[in-house]
Amino acid sequence: MSKPTSASSAWAAKQVFTTGEAAEICKVSQQTIIRCFDNGRLNGFRVPGSRFRRIPRGELLRFMKANDIPVDLLESGKKRILVVDDDKQIVELFIDVLSRDERFEVKTASNGYDAGLLTESFRPHLMLLDYMLPDINGNLVCERIKSNPDLKETHIIMVSGVVNQEEIDSLTRSGSDEFVKKPFNIEKLIGRIAEVLEV
Repeated sequence: MSKPTSASSAWAAKQVFTTGEAAEICKVSQQTIIRCFDNGRLNGFRVPGSRFRRIPRGELLRFMKANDIPVDLLESGKKRILVVDDDKQIVELFIDVLSRDERFEVKTASNGYDAGLLTESFRPHLMLLDYMLPDINGNLVCERIKSNPDLKETHIIMVSGVVNQEEIDSLTRSGSDEFVKKPFNIEKLIGRIAEVLEV
């Protein structure tokens, strides 16, 4: 019984799949996956110089949901959290505390551009987002996430040191679930994260 667990946990971390892996996860034949790929129902890319097809995680999830295929093999059971902050100390604190908690899987980004790329591939359940990033402010990040139908379930907790009430209200309108002022109590914040994610 241990093999499926290790396979599913490996799949939960994997970002790109072969047609054989996709077939096994979807419980269909490899030919079915190849046919869906070739007729455009399942998007991906070909390995340059070969006939091999590869399917990105986000696209496989979209395909599975569109066809009512259970996605539990791709889900590790852990809640995915993306920390977006350019303050290295804050990032290290979150990595230290959250990665020791069995309920969470954590990735980090230090600017809005990287956060956008990671959001597409990692599909976080929750984003801990600094309001003032080097390349963009938190409002825009919130609006982009909330306007993407694939990410509408993503929760956003905004974190910042210098924000007035008017800006906080604006963040809430942009789609932020909550605002936390720096410096914060890490235990209380983890408790709040657990409440938002219902874990």
